[in-house]
Parts: sequence; structure tokens; C-alpha cells
Amino acid sequence: MNSYSRLLYFVRPYYKRMIFAVFCMIVAAAAYLVVPWLIKNVVDQVLEEKNLLMLNLIVGAIVLIFLIRGFATYGQTYNMSYIGQRVIIDVREAIFKHIQRLSMSYFDRRKTGVIMSNLTNDVAALQSAVVDNLISFITESVTLIGSLVSMFLIDWKLTLVTFTTVPVVLVIINVFGKRLRTAGHDVQGRIADITALLQEVIGAIRVVKSFAREGFEVNRFEAENKRNFDAVIKATKLTSLLSPMVEFSAAIAVAVILWYGGYSVVTGTITAGSLIAFLIYAINLSNPVKRLSQVYGNIQKALAAADRVFEILDTKADVVEKEDAKELPNIKGDVEFKNVDFSYDGEKLALQNFNLSVKAGESVALVGPSGAGKTTLANLLPRFYDVTHGSITIDGVDVRDVTFKSLRDQIGLVPQETVLFNASIKENILYGRLDATDEEVYAAAKAANVMEFIEKMPDGLDTMVGERGSSLSGGQRQRVAIARAILKDPRILILDEATSALDTESEKLVQEALDRLMEGRTAFVIAHRLSTIQNAHQIIVLQNGQLVEQGTHDELLALEEGVYNHLYSVQFSNKG
Repeated sequence: MNSYSRLLYFVRPYYKRMIFAVFCMIVAAAAYLVVPWLIKNVVDQVLEEKNLLMLNLIVGAIVLIFLIRGFATYGQTYNMSYIGQRVIIDVREAIFKHIQRLSMSYFDRRKTGVIMSNLTNDVAALQSAVVDNLISFITESVTLIGSLVSMFLIDWKLTLVTFTTVPVVLVIINVFGKRLRTAGHDVQGRIADITALLQEVIGAIRVVKSFAREGFEVNRFEAENKRNFDAVIKATKLTSLLSPMVEFSAAIAVAVILWYGGYSVVTGTITAGSLIAFLIYAINLSNPVKRLSQVYGNIQKALAAADRVFEILDTKADVVEKEDAKELPNIKGDVEFKNVDFSYDGEKLALQNFNLSVKAGESVALVGPSGAGKTTLANLLPRFYDVTHGSITIDGVDVRDVTFKSLRDQIGLVPQETVLFNASIKENILYGRLDATDEEVYAAAKAANVMEFIEKMPDGLDTMVGERGSSLSGGQRQRVAIARAILKDPRILILDEATSALDTESEKLVQEALDRLMEGRTAFVIAHRLSTIQNAHQIIVLQNGQLVEQGTHDELLALEEGVYNHLYSVQFSNKG
């Protein structure tokens, strides 16, 4: 029950409401337990002794008891629902905050849809464990204990006879509980797979349609849906079997009570009212046992979701801040890579013995075939990953010795695949610096050539860009991203093939904006089109994670057998 105890940790801030809710549950259950005693008096005193005063008192008591029970039921339901909703919100926020702190490697290993499922489906499944099942657990436990005590008070021998079925019920619950936990894991996993598939297909719907693969994707979805159906049916079968097996055990107990109790009434050992009251308590006993078995099964399934949730919360970041990490002061922009090795998987090196010194204000172009290590360098500088060996310093300060925020606040990234949020153009630019004024946003937009297309839009900077910027063209999205970087005003820039996917006209406008952005800043330019980097202060040629050539455009082009010369010749001949 470790997962459940951890889940209850989230209840602790609301312990006052919980105490009151538990009190209401006890009152509601206790009120129900009084009724059989009243019925006993009806049979033994009202019916046999014709006592009308007792009849009036019992009727009045029943009305009062159920009035109290009604208020108690309201109190338990409202407060537990409140607590349940708060716990779900707190758990979801805890996961989201933790995910924000996890390293990029975590997202490399996980499908986006699975992470989304953890935050939605898995967390939602916890609510039943916190609210509905907890209410049932406490209420039925009070009813169970109260019924047992009352049965002992009426006839302890008959109670011991009833207990002969308890070991059988416990064995059944234990066996089915383990299987339900496993089945619950399978169900939550299948739901996550469906969510991941949906996210993947909807995100790539243009590709799906361009290849006319709608039928293929429908078949994939149907297969995942079928696997989910099979998992749910397996869990349902176990739940459906558990309840009747417990009920059958309870029915045997009732049959024993009827025979032995009836015999005791005939022989005068107990009264008829006592037997009726005992039977009611026995039924009260069987119902809680049955419901508790269902609750146990439901909690086991919910804990399968809890296991997945806590697995995320227990995941440690690969890249962490030092406890004594200091703030990186305003930098000039001198960058040095010293004997840097790096591996994504701990085996194959993506960078090997890499050395590079860049002075503040210089532009460095990173060139090489796919997989050479260009993007890896861009990921290491802002500490998305940590070097396996060696060091990276900025103005002589190791990036591992400073806080993430102070480091990344001074590094701007313009990726090849521009990511915009489903907000206005202004809000997307403001993401670069949230406290910027309207004038500063306008200036950044103008510098990035955003105003060139903004002026044609009726809502101007307040135009909504759609999901991932879908209402804008590729060049427009890229210019908004550049405006965001200009507003951030970083000392170091990383341009990850920022113009490779653009047409000639868009590339010209974007390149103009990039040139303005790079002025006076240290810039690392990952280049696909070599024509865009001819004016770089240094061009670094990478191959298989190693620096194989270094120099200016003219110097590298002069190396007739060089890698850069070959790459340039291939691009030039393709254009021809």
C-alpha cells in the first residue's frame, strides 16, 4: 500500500476537512446500525406486548435518525469530493512541475502521448481511489465493525458460527486483488498507447493524407483499440467474478444463521426479535464485505495508475543544478569547449575530444553531414545535456557551476522547426521576455521583419497563430521566433538551421532578421545552406563527432580534398 500512503500524503493539507468528512461517514454508518435494534424492540415489545408508547418512540427515532444520516451523508459527500478534486489538481501540478525539471533525455525516451496520458487519464483514475472508494472503505468498515459488535451482544455463539466463512472470503479477496492490480496496469498502459497514437497521427495529419494512409492509420487505431478492449474486459471479468464469489460465501453464512438461529428461537435460547435483528446485522455484515471486496479491487486498479504517476515523480533528472550553483553574471560571450566528449546512450560518442574557442561577438558556423554532432553542440551549451568528459566555459565560468536560469536567460535559440504557442503573435514574442513593454515588442517585431506581414492582418500583433502557429507560413513563424529571440536580447545565439526549410523569398527576409539579431553577439550557426555562412568568423567542420576542419570560408574552400570543399561543391553543382 505504499502508493496509496503516498497518495494520502496529498490529502494532508486538507486534514481538517478530512476529519470532518470521516466524522460524517461514521455518523451516517452508525445511524444505519441503530435501526436493527429498533426493529428488535418492535418485534419483542410492540408486537408481543402491544406497547403503543414504544411504537411512537421508535417511529420518531427512525425519522430523527434518518434526518441526521441525511445531513451526515451530505457532509461526507461534499467534503470528500472537494478533497478529491483538490488532490487531483495538486497531483497534476506536482507532475507538471516535476516534468519541467526533468532533463531532455527523459523526453527523448518517452512518447509525448504517453506523458499526456500520465497527466490526464492516470491522474483522473486516482480520484476514485481518493473519493468514492475511500468513502466506501470507511463507511463499510464502520458498518462491518458495528455489525460485528452488535452480533456479539445479541448472541456470541451464533456470531462465532458466522465467522467460519471469513477465511474463505479473505483468500478470495487477496487472490483477486493481485490479479486486478496487474490488470489495472495493463488497462492504463493501453490507454496511454491510444493517447500516444492519437497525438502522433493528428500531429502528422498532413503526412498521413499526403501518402493516402488514412486506411492504414485506421487499422493501427483499431488494433490499439482492440488491445485496450481486451485489457478492460480482462479487468472487468475479474471484478465481475469477485463480487458473486464473495456473495456466495455470505449466502452460506446466512443459511447457517437461519438454521442455527431458528433452532435457538424454537428452544427458547433467544427471542424472535433478537434473531431478526441478528439476521439484519448479518446482512449488514455481508454487504460491507461484498462492497469492501469491490472497493479493494477498484483501489488496486486505481493504484496501477498511481504507480505510473509516482514513477514519473520518482524519476531523477540527468542534468541537475549544484546545491551551491551561483548566478552567472552578465556575460561578454567568450565560449570555450575543452576536450569535450559526449554520449547520449553511454556507449557511442556523439562528440569526441572536441576543442573550440570562440571570442565574444564572433559568429561560428557548424557544418557537417547529418549525425556529425552539430545539434549536440547546440544542446550542450545551454546544458540540455551534460558533457561526458571535459568542460564548457562561458567567460571562463563552467556552465555546470551556474544556475539554469541565469545561464539560459543569456542564450537565445532559434530552432529549425519553429514552435509557437496557440496564442497571439504578440504573446509569442513576449515569451522571450515577459516584462517587455509594447514598444519593445513592436521594435523586436520590426527588427525581425514581422511587421512586413503583420500590417496585412486585421488584428495586427493580436492575431492568433493557431496550434503550433498553423495559421502562419513557415517564414512568418520563423520571423516571429526571431523576434522572440531579439526581445530576449541574449549575448549568445544558437541558430539551428533556421532557414533550411524556407523558400528563397522567405529566406531572404529571415536572413535579414538573423543578421540584425547576430550583430554584436556570439553566434553558433548550424548551417545547411553553406551560402548563408560565408561571412562567419569561423567555420567548424564536424564528421563522426570530431572536428576535422576549421577556418574561414575561403581557407576551407582552398582545401581541395577537404570535407567543406566537397560539401560546397555538391551544393553548388546541385544548384547548377
